[in-house]
Amino acid sequence: MRQLLRTTYFNLLALILIGISFTACNKDMSIALNSPMEDISVTRIDSFTVYASSYQMNYLPSANTGAVLIGKTQYDGLGSIKSTAYFQITFESFIHSLPTGAQFESANIYFKPTAEKYYYGDTTQNQTFYIHKLSQTLTTENILGDIDNYKAPFYVSGPTIFNYKKFNYENTPIGNGTFKPFVNSVDSFSIDLDYNFGKDLFDKIVSNEYEVSTNDAFQEYLKGIVVVPDENNTAILGLNDTVYININYSYVGSDGFKVYDKKVLSTATVSYRYNNIEYDRTGTLFATLNETNNVLPAQATNNNLYVQSGTGLATKISIPSLNQFMENENIGINKAELIIETESVNYGKFPVPTSLMLMVLNKNGIPTSYVPSPFSNAAQQVNFIKGTEFGEPGKYVFNLIDYVKYVNTNRYLDTELLITTSSSSLYNSVNTFKIATENGKPKIKLNIVYTKFK
Repeated sequence: MRQLLRTTYFNLLALILIGISFTACNKDMSIALNSPMEDISVTRIDSFTVYASSYQMNYLPSANTGAVLIGKTQYDGLGSIKSTAYFQITFESFIHSLPTGAQFESANIYFKPTAEKYYYGDTTQNQTFYIHKLSQTLTTENILGDIDNYKAPFYVSGPTIFNYKKFNYENTPIGNGTFKPFVNSVDSFSIDLDYNFGKDLFDKIVSNEYEVSTNDAFQEYLKGIVVVPDENNTAILGLNDTVYININYSYVGSDGFKVYDKKVLSTATVSYRYNNIEYDRTGTLFATLNETNNVLPAQATNNNLYVQSGTGLATKISIPSLNQFMENENIGINKAELIIETESVNYGKFPVPTSLMLMVLNKNGIPTSYVPSPFSNAAQQVNFIKGTEFGEPGKYVFNLIDYVKYVNTNRYLDTELLITTSSSSLYNSVNTFKIATENGKPKIKLNIVYTKFK
């Protein structure tokens, strides 16, 4: 009989929890199940105070992301974002056997969009790119050996090129192109390169000179290519990080007709394909936020808070009352959700990130891990939930039960959370969203449903 009563109570408890999860609530509410056997109450709390700040992430890896970002755009309230692509170039083959009488025709560089045909900004306007030769060799940086390990974010695993890094290039471009992207219809585009650049390379190929005999020798001759966007561009394009340079030539075939062919160069190792991403927040509330001064309280920006891929702009949150709440030994957590509402949408020129993740900051403000999915070691990445026609805003919802349960253990003690875009898009996109506000305060809410045993 006792077991039957217990089962009945917990079935009723499950139904109550389901009802609570579908009820809008702005206050604490509790429901007690009284019986001679036990005294249990189920309570939902959504009144935890969440403190938020803007946070500038440091040391974002930018090489080997699968895409190069090229362009410049403006985002209201945050200023401009500019991405310049760098990469080494090598021959597909160092066996140079051209037909007798081959004549140089032209040279061009050839790009393909990413499979997703990524873009951000206004693509209805003309975009201009400039192609320059590098005058400085691309090199990776190993901060794990240069600084104390406790200062290194967890997402840096070894030598790489970071998004802030710049390398010198020649002032005079060897090519430029102006076009409208037509991102949904164009599957490739090319830019003509300077005649003298192509002819010099062609002559070396014909003569089998030392500069084109091995990869090392060629890297000394041509250290790499950089694609620089015009300052008046209005969009950033995501392009496949395999880029080709064609050295086009012609010769007379055995049948007496002219034949056209090409010698192909392409991007070298993925470790040397990267994006230099710059931001200019001059004249905005975020003008003083940078890699050195990397935390700005929400009050300093009138509670305007953003998350932006590429540049590493994130939102830091702390919930100090959560620690005290979890010291109560007589509770069991049934559900914990962190809800982040946004003013932005997932379409148009400036779409929101498709998904977000939460990084864990230690007491020194360094990202040391991520919040995993429940019962998993993988990072929890939550998708954007669209708003409704009835006025419900778009939002992201995290299952925070793992963090809440262990917030007072060595795993999460003295930590804060960092709202960022998901790991892949963090490095190869610039999508941005603004956190919604209500009565002047950011709409970031922690909801907890728990059972209290008296």
